[in-house]
Amino acid sequence: MIHPHTELRYINDEMGFGVFATQFIPKGTITWALDDLDQILEPDYIHTVDEYRSELLKKYAYRNQEGKYVLCWDLGRYVNHSFHANCMGTAYEFEVAIRDIYPGEQLTDDYGTLNIDEPFDCFPEDGTERTRVYPDDLLRYHEEWDIVVSDALQYFNKVEQPLQPLIRPEFVEKVRIAATKHYLPDSIKCLYYNRHQ
Repeated sequence: MIHPHTELRYINDEMGFGVFATQFIPKGTITWALDDLDQILEPDYIHTVDEYRSELLKKYAYRNQEGKYVLCWDLGRYVNHSFHANCMGTAYEFEVAIRDIYPGEQLTDDYGTLNIDEPFDCFPEDGTERTRVYPDDLLRYHEEWDIVVSDALQYFNKVEQPLQPLIRPEFVEKVRIAATKHYLPDSIKCLYYNRHQ
């Protein structure tokens, strides 16, 4: 489920739609959490549907560490990529704001965290040499991403958390540790889907 202080907006013909903040969302806020309405589909499912729906799944779903496709039921599927993302996934089935997000600002992810099926070229961005997202970016950048997530979670208990009830019971203690002990119990690397096993 996407944070309630967001809305869908049309950007342009190249990018399509994006998710924008309608109110201030401070650093450390859960911006999206996996919930029971999201569809979790077996890897072979994509081959059982027509080409149109298969392409939609490839565009809007991400893959979890088991290789299953996760299709968000709400606006979460419209969050766009940025190499300077303001939201980052965690090992606890939620994403967190890694910096303050202001009203009218687009929420963005680094798609390198999403186990994409194929590499893809991205719009150029200042301040980075990265121009493509790869299926194994979790292996390349997990240490960097763990640092920003750990830093953001230091604010977890200091900000309003409307999505906190969606944290699964098995993750509650780990999130508490990350928020209070300045220690991230699990690396985002654990989300990597190894296609070669």
